[in-house]
Formats: sequence, structure tokens, C-alpha cells
Amino acid sequence: MGFRSLMSRLPFAMTLLLVGLPLAAQSQTTDERLRRGDAVVRSLNNDVPQPTLERMRQEFPFLAEATQAYALGDVWSRPGLDNRTRQLAAVAVFAAMGETAFMRIHAGYALNVGVSEAELKEIIYMATVPAGFPRAIAASQVLAELFAARRATFGAQ
Repeated sequence: MGFRSLMSRLPFAMTLLLVGLPLAAQSQTTDERLRRGDAVVRSLNNDVPQPTLERMRQEFPFLAEATQAYALGDVWSRPGLDNRTRQLAAVAVFAAMGETAFMRIHAGYALNVGVSEAELKEIIYMATVPAGFPRAIAASQVLAELFAARRATFGAQ
């Protein structure tokens, strides 16, 4: 098959690719995905916007929109896991990666959806195995700060 023949069939091939996409992906607008992402954040953050995302929106609007629409609106809102399980997984992954700022945010969400301090501590203990002691210790320090701040704000938990 020559180049010209191949190029003449490209529009047909592109149509087949688009038709093959799931209908849900074809029909979702960015606004719908953003609304779903906002609903996810509010469900985890006591019905208020996420401050880090809102600050990002000021200087990096594309990144904020992509985070809200894709990470939250598409991935985080999937029905396969409940919020509690999702937050435990996020805390574990961010602790293992050494991403303690993100781990702190998701640990706060975890506490908001009913995860206990003791359960979060167990997640950090588990992180020592795949991620090592330095990352687990850094994560434990951030969690201790979060626990203290929440106790000061909300009382003993």
C-alpha cells in the first residue's frame, strides 16, 4: 500500500478510532468533569474547596483544571472504591513516594471520611517495608503535625 493510498484512508481510520471510544468519554464535557471533580473535593473536604487547588488555579489554571477534571472528575470519582479505601491508598502511596505534602492533604481527607489516627499510623508502619524508614519517618512527622493541628481545632479525636 502506497503513501497516498494510506493517507486517503486516514479520515476513515480516525472515524473508527473515535467511534471505538466509550460513549461516556465522548459525551462528557469539560464542565461536567469539572463539576464532578469539585463534588469529589467537597465530599472529602467538609464541603469547602481544596486550598492547594485554589492557589494553583491562580498561577497555573490549566494544571488546576486538568487536576480537577481528570484526576478528580474522571479517576477519583470512579465507582470501584469507596472514599475511605481511596484515601487510605492515597496516603500509603504518597508516603511511600516521599510526597508528604500530598500525603498530609489526603490524610486530612481520610480523617474527614472516618479513618482513625490509629489506622493512618498503621499505613505509615506498612510504608517502612516497600519505601524504607526515612520516608516512613518523614511521613510520621507530618502526620503527627496534622493530628496536633486537628486536635487543637476539633478537640480530641
